[in-house]
Amino acid sequence: MPAQPAGEVPPLDGALPPSAGRGAEHRGLSLYVHVPYCRVRCGYCDFNTYTAEDLGPGASRSDYRANLALELDLSIRTLAEVGAGDREIATIFFGGGTPTLLEAPVLAGVMDDIRARCRLAPDVEVTTEANPDTLTPAYIETLAKAGFTRISLGMQSAVPHVLATLERTHDPAKIPDVSRWIKEAGLELSLDLIYGTPGESIDDWRRSLDVALSNEVDHISAYSLIVEPGTKMGAMVRRGELPMPDEDDLADKYEIADAAMTAAGLSWYEVSNWSTSADTRCEHNLAYWRNADWWGFGPGAHSHIGGVRFWNAKHPRAWADRLLAGNSPAVGREVLGETTREIERIMLAARIDSELRIDSLPHGSEAAVRMFVSQGLLDPAGAEVGQFRPTLQGRLLADHMVRVLTEYVD
Repeated sequence: MPAQPAGEVPPLDGALPPSAGRGAEHRGLSLYVHVPYCRVRCGYCDFNTYTAEDLGPGASRSDYRANLALELDLSIRTLAEVGAGDREIATIFFGGGTPTLLEAPVLAGVMDDIRARCRLAPDVEVTTEANPDTLTPAYIETLAKAGFTRISLGMQSAVPHVLATLERTHDPAKIPDVSRWIKEAGLELSLDLIYGTPGESIDDWRRSLDVALSNEVDHISAYSLIVEPGTKMGAMVRRGELPMPDEDDLADKYEIADAAMTAAGLSWYEVSNWSTSADTRCEHNLAYWRNADWWGFGPGAHSHIGGVRFWNAKHPRAWADRLLAGNSPAVGREVLGETTREIERIMLAARIDSELRIDSLPHGSEAAVRMFVSQGLLDPAGAEVGQFRPTLQGRLLADHMVRVLTEYVD
């Protein structure tokens, strides 16, 4: 499991430095809720997850809601102390793990606990990730009544042998039924796909796209497989049992995905995300990319408030024990300097369609922008009106453009 980033040790009460509250009234506030339970741990996954039955009393699914309520109370106090509280919550995202391994009344109850403590925007976006095999029409209806507005379904692939390599356990034949249930409940449907799994052919990837787009989908996220060190898949690649994903294959599959999405009426708005309209974009992820404020609840969750980044104890037992003792679960934090914040602003905004203004780039980078246009990495019409709008080739080389631009940051 990856180590936590280095940083200072926060105070036991979780108090933030006064600087975290400056200008808070001009920044949005989002909530992330990490539910760490999974049925099995997939071989490619390096997220902070635990098989649900491995955790004993105090850290189990039955204790989760009560423990989370303690962290909710802590966040309200901490934000108020620096003048960063009493803001409308614009987005809430339940991630994992598999949030829908919690019983539906428990997940709905967490929303009740949030609503009782926080001021939600009238059009608040509330998303949960879900494994297709955990959902039923009744479960989805419970979430809809509790105020959830989106379900992000972990489809990953429609091809059984690809799912087997990823160690995903759901039945791909269930995707159309679950998608229909989500739409019938009045919720937005997002599908998550992964491309580049060892053994996945071009035809396999086209099949997954065809299945995904055959549903009444509002949003698709398509991510290239990253083989992380410390995972089971990472060990298999190191031993030569699986091949490392090929960069040319990944680029080909991205281009195929973009063409299929465009033909189906979905437009890219972030390098790995497509939606049917501006209204069906994932506003929660946009909040991350725009460096808004968010508080992350749950084991291992990360938060960002006014240039202060902090993170919780990773293990559910350690997280719960700290809260039950009346302490903050945060075990580390970093106060971001101006240079770091500027680099991150460019790095994140450059991935979003027309988000980064060219006139906001560091002094001296004008030549780099002209070079990107001449190389076909930036849309020339966008550049003419000051918009940083990567072309298809530019999206494939987004990291390269960011590296060049951030060299100009003082």
